[in-house]
Amino acid sequence: MATTSSARAAVFFLAGADNSPAMGESYQGIFSALNWTGVPLGAKFFFQLVFAGTAATIVSGAVAERIKFLDFLIFSILLVGLAYPITGHWVWGGGILADAGFYDFAGSTVVHAVGGWAALMGAAFLGPRLGKYNADGSANALPAHNMGIATLGALILWLGWFGFNPGSTMGVGNGSLIAHVALTTNTGAAFGTLAATVTAWVVLGKPDLSMIINGLLAGLVAVTASCAFISVPSAAIIGAIAGVGVVFAVGFFDKLNIDDPVGAIPVHLVNGVWGTLALGLFSQGGEFGAAPAPAAGLLFGGGFNQLWAQFLGTITVGGMTVLLSSIFWLILKSTMGIRVKAEEEFEGLDISEHGMEAYAGFMKEVPGLSGGSSSASMGDVQGSAKPYL
Repeated sequence: MATTSSARAAVFFLAGADNSPAMGESYQGIFSALNWTGVPLGAKFFFQLVFAGTAATIVSGAVAERIKFLDFLIFSILLVGLAYPITGHWVWGGGILADAGFYDFAGSTVVHAVGGWAALMGAAFLGPRLGKYNADGSANALPAHNMGIATLGALILWLGWFGFNPGSTMGVGNGSLIAHVALTTNTGAAFGTLAATVTAWVVLGKPDLSMIINGLLAGLVAVTASCAFISVPSAAIIGAIAGVGVVFAVGFFDKLNIDDPVGAIPVHLVNGVWGTLALGLFSQGGEFGAAPAPAAGLLFGGGFNQLWAQFLGTITVGGMTVLLSSIFWLILKSTMGIRVKAEEEFEGLDISEHGMEAYAGFMKEVPGLSGGSSSASMGDVQGSAKPYL
């Protein structure tokens, strides 16, 4: 009892009064924006904690292999502690965008586009990895070290999405809404995967596994905003468009010399925006049991109203995230420096930043570098089409 009382006191001290799981008018506390769900405050907090953490992990992929670890930690704290709560409140906390009719059921904008915008600014301020681009601006492929593990990671994310999206119902009821959200989520992922496979096969000549993985994730991201408000066929269309789009988006950002090692920006930013706007096209309102629910979308007789609200929300959240993340990156760059030295990047951040080898004893010969030796000079690396990084 003493421990429980102390915990309650700590929660009150840190967050203010709360009598969850009371709902509606019975609720008394500072979290009135969440008074529509009858779950304990701890459950609300943990669920949102994971969402906020996801936004920061999106950034990590785009700045990989050349950022200082301490700078990334500080940026993550600033993003999650300052930027994310502002835009998140606008949408999920009864803020200005919620009042304007903007909807994002499980985070296409609130989580994924926010992480994507922050990642874009980080990659831009950091610059590309050594050897990624040639003097004429063309890109060199820097292959991933283990596509099997990458594929496993994507499959784990697919499974985890059934916590994010169905969990955003914040209640069970008769189970019908949870089941529907699970179906639309899975359908978006499946059609994103298939569409990316076909597109990569046609455009690149081979069914590129990295594109297939990103197509899977793109479908999940795109369907996240609308999964409770759309039909299963609509989810298939949204996912398929995401799968096609992500293949071309990877090439688009390469042409801008924005180096994104894992494709986080094409997956999360591009398809976070697409998924948010798609709600304004395909929404069927509360047809499937979600409440509150948006108006019907343009393709279901609702006119442009919901699509306009989605557009305004997208540019508002995007503008604020770009502004704040740019400030954070610039402060870090001017005070601490955000990029490791070229020698440290060549050596590997596992050694220079963490003091250990991720792959003990692993050596790789790099064609064209000092006769194939992996002990090439930094000058050789910077001029090579296929550096060892």
